[in-house]
Amino acid sequence: MIQGASVLDLFAGTGALGLEALSRGAESICFVDYHPQALTLINRNVQICMDAFNHRPEIQHENISNQFKEASPVKLIKHDLRRGLPIFSKHMPSVSGFDLIFIDPPYSQGLSSQLIRALDTSSLLRQHTLLIVEERSTETLPQDLITLTLRDQRKYGDTGFWFYQPLTSPTS
Repeated sequence: MIQGASVLDLFAGTGALGLEALSRGAESICFVDYHPQALTLINRNVQICMDAFNHRPEIQHENISNQFKEASPVKLIKHDLRRGLPIFSKHMPSVSGFDLIFIDPPYSQGLSSQLIRALDTSSLLRQHTLLIVEERSTETLPQDLITLTLRDQRKYGDTGFWFYQPLTSPTS
């Protein structure tokens, strides 16, 4: 699932989830966060990890600098996800959806539900997309969706993970 995948990491924080996907063969990663400290940390972590693999991709920083390199495998978008999803057609004109999407917002603020519903009606999903949401385990996340269906839910102490896929995806 990860080899050759296009990955979207929402509320990217340190970039750890997206970087793990890159280390496992993801083709591209788009990090989205709003906080300057997170953006600086993601940039630094990407450079450190790529140096370790002797590969330094040019990181595209949308809304941070005026440079936009469409061919870059790593994109970093500054966007306040509390206001909804960024307009990917503006930031990444050739994006045709993502194979793997992570959502890891601050817990118990309703942001997970908001973004799940936004993704459910977006063009960012592919037929086989896997959406993984991390949230407080006591939260109730949407199940009455149009495109997405909850495939699995796991709890580890105070942390919960919800796994969604488009309805047309085969269960496996």
